[in-house]
Amino acid sequence: MTLNEIDWNSPVVWVMAGVGVAGFILGLVAVRVLRWWRRRRAERVLRDQIVGSAVDHLAQVVVPDGNGGGLHLDWVLLTPRGIVILDVRDIAGNLFGSDQMDEWTVMNGAKRSTFINPQNALYDRVAAVRLLAGDVPVDGRVVFTRRGKFPKGLPRYAVMIDALASEFPILDRASAASATERFQEAWQRLRAQLLPSTMSNPRAIAGL
Repeated sequence: MTLNEIDWNSPVVWVMAGVGVAGFILGLVAVRVLRWWRRRRAERVLRDQIVGSAVDHLAQVVVPDGNGGGLHLDWVLLTPRGIVILDVRDIAGNLFGSDQMDEWTVMNGAKRSTFINPQNALYDRVAAVRLLAGDVPVDGRVVFTRRGKFPKGLPRYAVMIDALASEFPILDRASAASATERFQEAWQRLRAQLLPSTMSNPRAIAGL
């Protein structure tokens, strides 16, 4: 049947057209919902992996930089080893970088790009927290999600998300809580001085 042979005044034709349009719209909605659900699931997985290494934590906060400004912190963890600052990066592809390089390279298929060595900014964040943490040890890591790989090896302060729990292990919650008791006073002082961040972190979560 050609378009000229269709009876456009027929109710059946209009019903079929309506069903087709509705199906198309529902398909678009389903795709958007699926993408939203995958993103939310990725956020929950990432969060669970991060907080699993902590007795207590803060997320998306600002620490005073000592010069009248502030530095954004993705995550601040209280662990048996002290306070840990995490800068989370979700970058897809093969990653190449070292402690001395100013820029790191990403190879994703035929696409090549670079980004500034994130360890340099991490040093500043760790230093700012140390000014407020007193005698509590402060460490930091740049955490990469599963979408990235370092085929030539990881720089010193970079860690893959799946290795975070082994780098900062908590084998027993009760023992971990007991081990951090000596840090609690300084931790509470630090919490009081960190402000909620008004910026989001688009680097951090786009999928795992």
